[in-house]
Amino acid sequence: MLQIKDISKQYKTGDFVQRALDDVSLTLRDNEFVAILGPSGSGKTTLLNIIGGLDRYDQGDLVINGISTKQYKDRDWDSYRNHTVGFVFQSYNLIPHQSVLSNVELALTISGVSRVDRRRRATEALNKVGLGEHINKKPNQLSGGQMQRVAIARALVNDPRIVLADEPTGALDSETSVQIMDLLREVAKDRLVVMVTHNPELAYEYANRIVELKDGVIRSDSRPVEREETGDETAAMHRRMGKASMSFATSVALSFNNLRSKKARTILTSFAGSIGIIGIALILSVSTGVNRYITDIQKETLTSYPIEINEQTFDMNKILDTAQATADSKEHAKPRNGIYPDDSSIKGAASLTNGIASNNLSPFKQYLDKPGNEVRAHVGDVGIQYSYAPKFSVFTHDAKGTLVDVDGVKVGGSSVTTESGASTLAGLDSSSNDIGHFQSLQISKLTGKADNNKAPAAFAEIMPGRHPDKQPISSVITDNYQVVKGHWPKSSDQVVLVLDKSNQIPLAQIYELGLLPSADYNDMMNRLQSGEKVKTNTDRIDYAKAMDQPLTLLPAADQYVKDGDGRYRYVGDDATEVGKLMDSPNAMKLHVVGVIRANEDAKTTPLTPGIGYTRMLTDELIAHADSSQIVASQKADRTRNILNGMTFAPSDDSTKAANAKAYVASLSVSQQASMAKNIMTQTPGGMGAAGPSQPADVTAQRNSAAGAAGNPAAAANPQNAASGMGEQQTADAFNRYLATAPENVLVSIYNQYVSTGTYDGNLADFGVIGRDAPSSIKIYADSFEAKNAIEDAIRKYNDGAKKKDRIVYTDYAGLMMNSVTTIINVITYVLSAFVGVSLVVSSIMIGIITYISVLERTKEIGILRAMGASKRNVSTVFNAETGIIGLCAGLIGIAVTLLLIVPGNAVMHHFMGTNRVNAMLPVSGAIILIVLSVVLTLIGGLIPSRKAARQDPATALRTE
Repeated sequence: MLQIKDISKQYKTGDFVQRALDDVSLTLRDNEFVAILGPSGSGKTTLLNIIGGLDRYDQGDLVINGISTKQYKDRDWDSYRNHTVGFVFQSYNLIPHQSVLSNVELALTISGVSRVDRRRRATEALNKVGLGEHINKKPNQLSGGQMQRVAIARALVNDPRIVLADEPTGALDSETSVQIMDLLREVAKDRLVVMVTHNPELAYEYANRIVELKDGVIRSDSRPVEREETGDETAAMHRRMGKASMSFATSVALSFNNLRSKKARTILTSFAGSIGIIGIALILSVSTGVNRYITDIQKETLTSYPIEINEQTFDMNKILDTAQATADSKEHAKPRNGIYPDDSSIKGAASLTNGIASNNLSPFKQYLDKPGNEVRAHVGDVGIQYSYAPKFSVFTHDAKGTLVDVDGVKVGGSSVTTESGASTLAGLDSSSNDIGHFQSLQISKLTGKADNNKAPAAFAEIMPGRHPDKQPISSVITDNYQVVKGHWPKSSDQVVLVLDKSNQIPLAQIYELGLLPSADYNDMMNRLQSGEKVKTNTDRIDYAKAMDQPLTLLPAADQYVKDGDGRYRYVGDDATEVGKLMDSPNAMKLHVVGVIRANEDAKTTPLTPGIGYTRMLTDELIAHADSSQIVASQKADRTRNILNGMTFAPSDDSTKAANAKAYVASLSVSQQASMAKNIMTQTPGGMGAAGPSQPADVTAQRNSAAGAAGNPAAAANPQNAASGMGEQQTADAFNRYLATAPENVLVSIYNQYVSTGTYDGNLADFGVIGRDAPSSIKIYADSFEAKNAIEDAIRKYNDGAKKKDRIVYTDYAGLMMNSVTTIINVITYVLSAFVGVSLVVSSIMIGIITYISVLERTKEIGILRAMGASKRNVSTVFNAETGIIGLCAGLIGIAVTLLLIVPGNAVMHHFMGTNRVNAMLPVSGAIILIVLSVVLTLIGGLIPSRKAARQDPATALRTE
């Protein structure tokens, strides 16, 4: 039983107040057909909406079967409408884009009934109203009477206790009206039917109770409920009447069907929404192509120019700071009166010498080898390369059988090059290896320190992979070089001949490798020095000839022979001895197994023309030195030099005097005579002088040498005396004097001429290399950001290291490419600005489109609310619609972008003059853009969807 107790309802429009219901009280039975009559504005539709929960009363109470609705909230009214009430409207209020069956299923869908069950129940309801054959039609394919039958079937499908009909025959003809009224009378047999109508004839004919309203007050009731019919009255209790919920799939289905019914508009809307996505996608594609190009350039650049740390290096920062300070002082110099010397060249030379730094690489290597250090977190694909400088010599015979040192050093009086290092400098290019080698040459010249027994300049180690034992040759090499003949080395005794991109190699190296007669080279150089014109031999040389050229490697330790006195003697410059060593078992025969050439498009060429060997050979040479006899002999006596028998760094004068005698005795006659002449002709402060602190010793050396020549007048003019004697006489006289020379003279000679060497220096000359002390460390990064992070990590290392262990490194890429990062940032900022504008425009447009959709579907909102859909359900429906539009917009945007990329790349290639920059849309980017399109659409549709959810259902139903 439904009880309306003292209900009042008024509407306010500005200052005008209209009272629609005024303390109306009415009790309705559970099964009767009630017709409410009254003129327009009497409040009958308001009363019907309040009974149906579409409108709210201001005062009073609506009691349904003892349940009070005073405290009902929106969700309670939603459940009430869904489970208790069925609506039949004058204008049918069917959703046009849904089928007849789907319209009837709607109430069951909102109730959460399973798909199979709701289809069965909806079909039964349609069969009852005589529309079983029309279940798959759309509402616009039915007549008015049929559509009203669908509305009745929809009202009955959830088996409600109350059916509310608002002018159900108002839009029908007389015959159809009778049919609908007959159907409603049949329905009223087992439930309450309340009908609002303007047709009193139909009301009196079919309804069994007539209630008349006027001015919001009940004027008459043909069959009021008597007091005894209500039974024992108890206080009405608050209780919910079930739960209504629409699944997300239902929301999507409703939205999809609506969009499908307006295909052309949906496509145009989606395309309009995709314009922003297309713009973003195109920018992203171009940005990706440019960034990939920049990344490739960065990787190529940083692979060619890694952060390099050598045992000895130029501190470029100090040198540049000095140069900048000098330039600044000149720029800001005040006008002067007079002539002032310019000392900038002297300061520049001093800065070069002072800028030479020594690095202790052992502790730094330990730091790099620790897992989790900051440097390794930013290292690129190439990784960290430790280089070791094995010491060895390579010899061969040219076509005429002449013994040739591959390094161009004189062997038995012959020389391939006129100046040490000339061939190396001739092949110098801009790679980091060449720059590093050139730098080492300059450091050697400035410091005067020679690297004895170093490997030939034409030989260079091929960069290994990150794990040399598994990858002896780095992919950087194999990717940028091609094998034109033969194959890559597979063992330690295999090497390759490296050519440049033009298949060329420096002419000096051709002679050094014995591919052309060394005599021809010497003749050519002599003629050049004489000012004659020469014709160089640039004829083609077969690959096979180069690969068949025999090369013999002699480790540094094997170039010393032990004499009868137990001392070792260096024989690497003796042609006869070298010939013997080449035939010894320790000599390693190298095989040129391949000829390689840099690819035409190679951007990273770390190998210079010459001979390339692998880390396997380096490892073998290190192991050989450690096990050699000479190294074992030196390690057995750490205090004495096994080459000359002298004590390392003697601390007393008597030992120094003895070492001086031993040293002179070990010299040849020519060397002894030369030393005597130097002593006799030297002056304090001159070349070879003992120094300012020993002028007396220098004078003693000069006068004693002259006296030893047997000519008293020589003491007065020792230079004339020396010029009148032969080498043998001078040497004999010098030795006789040294036999009885005072100790202070011998000590002076020792300090000036004698070098006992050092224990570590000897081991280094013999080829001993510690694995923990590489000769250089190269750290490769793949981007400038990673390089900068590595530099920051090195600075942190220096901050915590002892002064002697701090690292000075050379960053060639930073010196030459410092502006690249700025350019990259500018490009990124510009592209980001374009993306931001596109996003804003896209969001605004999508919001407008969604708002229009809400306005168009206002009546559908009312239908959904009448069926019991909650505000959240309505909001979900429109969010699903905007989401679908966003998905379509994203897919269209990606598809159009992919189509535009093809001609776009052709245009870019034409105007940029390179095909290395290719716009490309990454898969991840496409997915993100589609998701972004959906998200933006949802964000843009939030306000319209909330507006839709806040729509008053009664007002929405009246909207056309």
